[in-house]
Amino acid sequence: MTAPRALRQIVATTDVHSTLDHAAPFLTHLHFLHPTSLVVDCGDFFEGSGYYRLAHGAIERKILLKLYDVLAPGNHGWLHHFEPDLHCLTVCANAVHSDTGDTLFCRVRIVEIDGRRVGVTAVIGHQAFHSIPVGQRAEHRVTDPVQALRELMLAHHHEVDSWILLSHSGFDEDLKLAAACPFLDVIFAGHCHSAQSGPARVGDTLIVKGRELADGYAIATPIGPGWGAGTTRFPDRKPAAVPADLSEVIKETGRVGKELASSLGLVARAYSHQTLDRRVLLLDLATRLRSGLGVDAVILNHTALRPVPLDDILTLGDLLAIEPFDNQLVHARIPEHFRQDVHGLLTTLTEQAGPLVTSPDPLPDGITTVLTTNYLADNYLAGRSHAAGLLLGQALKHVLTAPADGGTR
Repeated sequence: MTAPRALRQIVATTDVHSTLDHAAPFLTHLHFLHPTSLVVDCGDFFEGSGYYRLAHGAIERKILLKLYDVLAPGNHGWLHHFEPDLHCLTVCANAVHSDTGDTLFCRVRIVEIDGRRVGVTAVIGHQAFHSIPVGQRAEHRVTDPVQALRELMLAHHHEVDSWILLSHSGFDEDLKLAAACPFLDVIFAGHCHSAQSGPARVGDTLIVKGRELADGYAIATPIGPGWGAGTTRFPDRKPAAVPADLSEVIKETGRVGKELASSLGLVARAYSHQTLDRRVLLLDLATRLRSGLGVDAVILNHTALRPVPLDDILTLGDLLAIEPFDNQLVHARIPEHFRQDVHGLLTTLTEQAGPLVTSPDPLPDGITTVLTTNYLADNYLAGRSHAAGLLLGQALKHVLTAPADGGTR
């Protein structure tokens, strides 16, 4: 019979994005922390690398079930949180069913940490929620996080000594949440993809974010009547021994890693021995797509790609890390009210999906269709007219391995 855990602290990862190239030190360290730590994740554990694309989330699922206690849902991997085993671990105060208003997940988990009754809850921000592919969230919606948190606190204030929030909203949004919900003791931040990590203080609330991509974690510990918080990195050395109950997971990451190491060709001079500049690559790609496919216009968003360092050889792992989301290229309809207001269209798209590149630049007024990704077409434009018959990753492979000067390397 397993002895009960005596929890002394909370350990929080965020935005791991299936980064499993160095799984052994990451997982072994969490295994070491687990007996005395409530291990939580602030969302986006899934999607973002070739490990997810090839194993379809199976490795990440095993990791979460073995090592984690509480999960916040993120915009990436949203549907995985509805799988029965993971659903049992997931909390969220403001995600509800569109028709009934019933909560989609348990709203709070109450645990004892160092003698305190601690309420652990989560929210997903409006921007993060609306970046989930529309088909995955068709029957779901989010309510105002502040209102949801206030209602939760009023319902459980007699059961809880401290409140901990796992937020998939972005650090700046979490600063606002802290000001509006001063009863929160610690906010573990996620989703923002920035260097900002804190800990920052708003009143009596600490906001802190662990390092992303399995590089580190945040910690919160009861100190006196309050809490302390900070961040640290995972060890970068391979452990001398792997815990027995993690050996199969680590072997599986090794098997997938070997497949990801396969070569796709020499990297073009323009892109070798550097970390990719997403805008430069997308501009090159958009220009080639427009001329090669004979389309009037191309719109692509920076966040479709990840900035990955490249050497001489493009591997399958490199390509799937650069374009981890399996986007299709499609011909999409421009919403009618934007057909004579291209500036308004691009402004709105940028607010919703991040920085863009277009070809031509500037786009002409009056265009009715544009070549883009299925993500932009389905979420923010007026739907697809037809598929282009080409994956974004296939087009990128051609650009990244084609000799920049048209000659041989």
